[in-house]
Amino acid sequence: MDAIILAAGLGTRLRPHTLTIPKPLLKVRGRPLLDWTLGALPPSVDRVLVVVNYLADQIEAYLRTQTWIRECLPVRQEQPRGTGDAFRTCQPYLRSEKFLVINGDDLYGASDLARLAACPAGVLCHPVEEPRRFGIAFRHPDGTLEKLVEKPALEGRHLANTGAYLFPQEAFGTELTVSARGEYEITDYVTALASKQRVDVVEATFWLPIGTVEAWEAAQTRELETVMKGR
Repeated sequence: MDAIILAAGLGTRLRPHTLTIPKPLLKVRGRPLLDWTLGALPPSVDRVLVVVNYLADQIEAYLRTQTWIRECLPVRQEQPRGTGDAFRTCQPYLRSEKFLVINGDDLYGASDLARLAACPAGVLCHPVEEPRRFGIAFRHPDGTLEKLVEKPALEGRHLANTGAYLFPQEAFGTELTVSARGEYEITDYVTALASKQRVDVVEATFWLPIGTVEAWEAAQTRELETVMKGR
């Protein structure tokens, strides 16, 4: 199976640390975020596409030295036009019938990624207490995905989209339009797919987004070796 890691972002909320180092190469417990991510991928993944843009040369140099995956292919997103654009940039290079897509700046549990990879199509979600800060999964009565809604006006505990997906090739049949943020959103692919076929909602047991300096510093004290050991 192929996997796509989205690693092209500027990491603006982690400045000044990301002024000279791309966010996926920031170290947590002595290892780059990207190294943790590659090590957490299911054994079924034997090929990885890594979408790069900002400080791409550094990420490409790391990929030449990593030992987790037999084949790692950097894919350049020439203009940072959103996660949906990053995703479709990979289409010509994909070989498998279905593939994982994950954020390069979030840490995921290996067992959760393995359960996601076993789905025909799916989205990995984690409970949150402040749904107004996240993209939230709305489900059908049978528990499958109806749609993803960004920062809805809700209260209480809900399932947030973690940015990890299992897509079939059919996902590329959707024509994206520019969102209110002026970007192409990968979540539009997910919602469009859910309108055509079953998309499983996989509840994550572990999710650690590294979006701020505070989150990055807090991650240094987390026990990650067991929960993220996948290969």
